[in-house]
Amino acid sequence: MRRFAYLLLMVVILAGCKSSKHVVVEKEKVAVTPTFSYLASKLQLTIPSKSGSMSVGGIMKMKSNELVQISLLMPILRTEIARIEIAPDKVLIVDRMNKRYVRATKDELKDILPKNAEFSRLERALTDAALPGGKTELTGKELGIPSLEKAKIQLYEFSTKEISMTPTELTSKYTEVPLEELVKMLIALLR
Repeated sequence: MRRFAYLLLMVVILAGCKSSKHVVVEKEKVAVTPTFSYLASKLQLTIPSKSGSMSVGGIMKMKSNELVQISLLMPILRTEIARIEIAPDKVLIVDRMNKRYVRATKDELKDILPKNAEFSRLERALTDAALPGGKTELTGKELGIPSLEKAKIQLYEFSTKEISMTPTELTSKYTEVPLEELVKMLIALLR
């Protein structure tokens, strides 16, 4: 019993000798935006016009550093009415309803798009939107499309799971049109 009392006394004395001060080491805080190999979401595109506004739903898919695909879907039937495919060096716009498309390189678009319209900027905006508290409503201006600066894209229901993405291939039913013709069609649609 005496040994037990001495042992207990030693434990209490040693515990009492412990310092109440703690050393805190602060790590340098660096803001890092996580990158995703794959990102997908649903979207709602709203384009204001003189007679009100037009909204259409769709799906956005992104494979990091390679491709962003935006499919705009017809309400209720959910069939694709348009597809926009953006790669670092080219853009494909497909009008499924009229069986037309435009294929343009980055160099061909340099006079239409602002100087800071880069694939990496688009990718960063989409990645940031997927983060908790991220900005999920983007305007055309923020995406580098000045002619659609008042248009809004709302992104929601994000997923970072691996997805199957293949570049769009078009059949001979589709007619390639000059970029200017498709731009005129879009402007007429918005009025």
